[in-house]
Amino acid sequence: MTDRNFSDVALLITHFNRSGSLRRLLSKFQELECSFAEIIVSDDCSKPEHLQKLEQMKSEFNFVLVTTPVNKGLGNNINKGQDRVTKPYTLYVQEDFVPKAEFPMRFADALELMDKHADMDIARFYGYVPYPYTLPFERGFEIMNFKLWYPGYLKFYSYSDHPHLKRSNFLEKFGRYKEGVNVDIAEYNMCLAFLKNGGRGFIYPRISDLFDQLNNADEPSTAAYRKDWKLSPNIFVRLLRKAYLQYKALKYHKDFLAYPKPESEQVKNYNNG
Repeated sequence: MTDRNFSDVALLITHFNRSGSLRRLLSKFQELECSFAEIIVSDDCSKPEHLQKLEQMKSEFNFVLVTTPVNKGLGNNINKGQDRVTKPYTLYVQEDFVPKAEFPMRFADALELMDKHADMDIARFYGYVPYPYTLPFERGFEIMNFKLWYPGYLKFYSYSDHPHLKRSNFLEKFGRYKEGVNVDIAEYNMCLAFLKNGGRGFIYPRISDLFDQLNNADEPSTAAYRKDWKLSPNIFVRLLRKAYLQYKALKYHKDFLAYPKPESEQVKNYNNG
């Protein structure tokens, strides 16, 4: 049986107004017999009734609760949670995800691969769509193979806010998450920073095998609602979408070329060292 005591890993969970989902996530890790060196729950100024439940859950699940007096968005929530991590690796999961039965074995594989390959910065376990350009790696994982001349815009999402394992000095190498902006913009900026600073990572290609993302009417998704017009069979809508995707690809290329590397000397020294 795979060793499920991950003594070098901090579990970092970002939370906002979904204490029931958080309980479900932590309970599932217990059910799968996964234990971590530390658990950090970073809350983004949830309502009092959810904060009360988090306080009640602290001793039951043995986690550190990091709070803020005002809502500051996902970027700040990840930053302040990551600041409390003391272990060399971080497993990041948002509270509405649920690990599946295959996760512990694949996570153990990913952790060993990160130990073995010092040039790898991140291992991804979920995505809405598969990463478009990959190379064979090890143990069923694939390396995300970013090349600027590859077509499309999805190649820029080597980084994702979906469940992933990263080295805990991630912010030192790539800079902190952009704060005070929409969640999608914060993620997109980290994608650019990751690639601009030579980030490398691998992904499990069967992206629905390791996690489910679950929401219900009591605790709905807090992400912005995305219309499904892209599924419309209308020929005019499809032509508009095609033109939009071409524009988006051009914009992403322009943003990437213009995106500066972090000015922090610490980041520069890390990348040069």
